[in-house]
Amino acid sequence: MLDVLVRGGLVVDGTGGPGRRADVGVRGGRIVAIGPDAGADGAARVVDADGQVVAPGFVDIHTHYDAQVLWDGACTPSPYHGVTTVIAGNCGLTLAPIAPEHEDFMVRLLARVEQIPVATLAAGVDIRWRTFAEYLDVVAARPLAVDVGFMVGHSAVRRAVMGDAASSDPATPAQRDAIAALLHDALAAGGFGFSSATAANHRDGDGRPTPPNFATPDELLACAEVVGTFPGTCLEVVPASFMVGFTDADARLLADLSARADRHLNWNTLMFSPSDPDLWRRQLAASEAARGRGGWVVPQMIPHNYRTRTDLLDAELGFRNLPGWDRLFAADRATRVRVLADPETRRALRHDLATADNPFAALWRDHLPRVMVNDVEDVGRFGDRVGRTLGALAAQRPDGGDALDALFDLAVETGLGVGFCRFAYDDDDPTITAQRQAAIASPAVLLGASDGGAHVDGTVNTEYPTATFAELVRGRGWLTLEDAVHRLADVPARLLGLHDRGRIAEGLRADLVVFDPTMVGPGRAELVADLPAGARRLVAGAEGIDRVMVAGVDVVRGGALTGDHPGRVLRAGRDSVTVRARA
Repeated sequence: MLDVLVRGGLVVDGTGGPGRRADVGVRGGRIVAIGPDAGADGAARVVDADGQVVAPGFVDIHTHYDAQVLWDGACTPSPYHGVTTVIAGNCGLTLAPIAPEHEDFMVRLLARVEQIPVATLAAGVDIRWRTFAEYLDVVAARPLAVDVGFMVGHSAVRRAVMGDAASSDPATPAQRDAIAALLHDALAAGGFGFSSATAANHRDGDGRPTPPNFATPDELLACAEVVGTFPGTCLEVVPASFMVGFTDADARLLADLSARADRHLNWNTLMFSPSDPDLWRRQLAASEAARGRGGWVVPQMIPHNYRTRTDLLDAELGFRNLPGWDRLFAADRATRVRVLADPETRRALRHDLATADNPFAALWRDHLPRVMVNDVEDVGRFGDRVGRTLGALAAQRPDGGDALDALFDLAVETGLGVGFCRFAYDDDDPTITAQRQAAIASPAVLLGASDGGAHVDGTVNTEYPTATFAELVRGRGWLTLEDAVHRLADVPARLLGLHDRGRIAEGLRADLVVFDPTMVGPGRAELVADLPAGARRLVAGAEGIDRVMVAGVDVVRGGALTGDHPGRVLRAGRDSVTVRARA
């Protein structure tokens, strides 16, 4: 007898082949039968999937759930959107290995770079480990709804070896060897590989560049060499120059790191700009050039037209990162309101935004008239502004002005009690639309880059699977249903060497998503105060997903968690096989 029979659905198996109406039988957490006779021996539980798609669970390889998994073993909101496997520890940021004297530094580093409130981390993370192996054991002892694997972060191993000098100095040969040895131990415990990043907006809790910024290419290559000695591993490295399309030196370094490890190297994320239409092609060129040096470099891309929330109060993502605007955020709330009413301050902020040679500033300049009011503290007085764009509000100003004037006006009027949301791309811009469509069509591009667990009050890119179906399949027709499932499940699973998932096939893990293809999509983004210490985060549920199964057990049903915990910690080598760069 089967444990579960999923009956009558359109099985889209992840291979990219056409969907077919079939039953799926599950026993012992694995798929044991597919077809019209799958339930011939009966089943303890029957799921009616008539009129719905049955797909393999989606695999998200770029998250930062390292801290959140300690208080939320479901890693929400990822499973709401059909994700059943997540990989954390990206961008060089992990909470292990860690020494007692480095706890404050590492917690504040994670808080600053990934924009998680320090109070939340202090309340939600009880550091009961020193080594990476001990950290994995702590997570494995917790109830998990999804499967979680972890990269080994460069910042952590560098700090553990060098102390405060990790944030100022290159490693000596002896320190380089010690870093490699510590990475070796972490990979031996099941780490999925090595991650590092030097993105310009990555700063530690004291405002200094993160430790990888002081690593030499020799140090990175030594780490890559260690990765190559362990099965089922990979690299994730993001040099700062990705934002301009990679310098020649960085493009060579990525290729050489991949070649040295003989593993793929992924990075995020492809960027699209109306003022620099060739940016994404220059980024992609680094991947194309890597093959000539024996490497395999994989760019990730946020597939949908994603939304970002910010404000002028305490949001870490958005206005706070604009050049010159940091002086505004250094003041308390009342002072900010007062100075934003001052014409001289407004002129200075306007000048800084207009003249900044910075991709983030360019994005805000391009999109400011289309930025929408997302939420207000005082709904009674200002609720009529929600959903309106700054361009529309500017048009109503009696003395004229533009979207930036409207932003300043509303911030002052509400006492900073207003949040703003922008979509990344102007859907009416044919240049941007053509760039995105061409990138999505490229087989070299990996769809994902959710950053789940990070930027908690600024983005909800964890919605990318359901948003892909809503926008790119149903809305634009850029992908077929079968293509989308293949790109969201099978491609990342194969890339990581996760041999037992990503497809619906006999013998594979019964990670399944049952959804209505005519309705599936992301829900409304809401600020919810459900983090430890009462902090807020932006959460979006999903529409049209009937259930999400991990190992044949429902973890999401009707849009809500079931409370079951069939997930586990994945360990490279045990749960993944080697996928070679030079194969």
